[in-house]
Amino acid sequence: MSSVSCGIVGLPNAGKSTLFNALTSAGAEVGNYPFTTIEPNTGIVPVPDPRLDALAALFKPPKVIPATVTFTDIAGLVKGASTGSGLGNQFLGHIRECDAILLVVRAFSDTDVVHVEGSVDPVRDIDIIDLELILADLGSVQKRKEKVDRTARLQKEKAEEERAVLARVEAHLNEERPVRTLALRDEEREWIKDLYLLSDKPMLVVANMDDSHVGTLPDALLQTVKAHGAACLPIAARFEAELAELDEEDRQPFLESQGMAEPGLNRLIREAYELLRLQTFFTAGEKEVRAWTIARGATAIDAAGTIHTDFAKGFIRAEIVPCDDLIDAGSYVTVRERGKQRLEGKEYIMHDGDVAHFRFNV
Repeated sequence: MSSVSCGIVGLPNAGKSTLFNALTSAGAEVGNYPFTTIEPNTGIVPVPDPRLDALAALFKPPKVIPATVTFTDIAGLVKGASTGSGLGNQFLGHIRECDAILLVVRAFSDTDVVHVEGSVDPVRDIDIIDLELILADLGSVQKRKEKVDRTARLQKEKAEEERAVLARVEAHLNEERPVRTLALRDEEREWIKDLYLLSDKPMLVVANMDDSHVGTLPDALLQTVKAHGAACLPIAARFEAELAELDEEDRQPFLESQGMAEPGLNRLIREAYELLRLQTFFTAGEKEVRAWTIARGATAIDAAGTIHTDFAKGFIRAEIVPCDDLIDAGSYVTVRERGKQRLEGKEYIMHDGDVAHFRFNV
């Protein structure tokens, strides 16, 4: 699986570009006015993983390659985006290309930074943005329904199935509820898969707080996030951006002085991974230590194909060892002596943290 992508969205001046800068150190322009970000900025960010660091320390290879997440800073949305207001069409098009949505809502109270809605209210802001996604999806579903009606006589049975699913989705959207909160069977989802519905994308709400000492989130915000089928994470984007600018040797002591074990961004990146139901497996040796991204529930042959299609075509077996056991043993020889390495077939379900070596013959 290639790098997964998360679109950073929100109302203007919510702190999207500040968060993006912190994540990527890409220096996206930050300004106190709407649409500072017009063309999306994109950055590829390594997934922090102490297991990768430990494996690298063990094998000392010339190449260490982490798993990555691609973040895209998308222009600020305003009411009416679904009908083209602001940069609506561009905004919605950029979201459609992403695997997941990071919705930044303003929870900080800086009077020097204007709020496009006139006041700080993260609950209202979530409702505004998800409603625009819902309205855009409603238009897509209605267009598809019209197309199905026109061609129904050619494939009557399939048309009835598709029409039934579209009717359920349309009714849900008309209640101003995102598709991600609609229970659909896998076969039903196939009918809407190619619509790339915006409100069906996994969503993480990032509550942008005043400082590093982020407190408990208000119940009203948590309830709203739950109603939208999303997860929520408090973070102080400005603090994280300043922290990212520090040299590596200065960063950890500063974090400790603030009572923090790690940057909040590390948790954010892991939350994005979690949001997409992803996990990591490793390949490790003297030439390279690498983290690979696969979906939860992926099999050994899926993992092999992630590395190279030939690995999947000629799959013989997978040699699997949990990374903690390998790190504790200190070598493959010792881990085998301890009986911790297993031989698995193509149907083996991979676990997060597996270190794999694939035997294949093409």
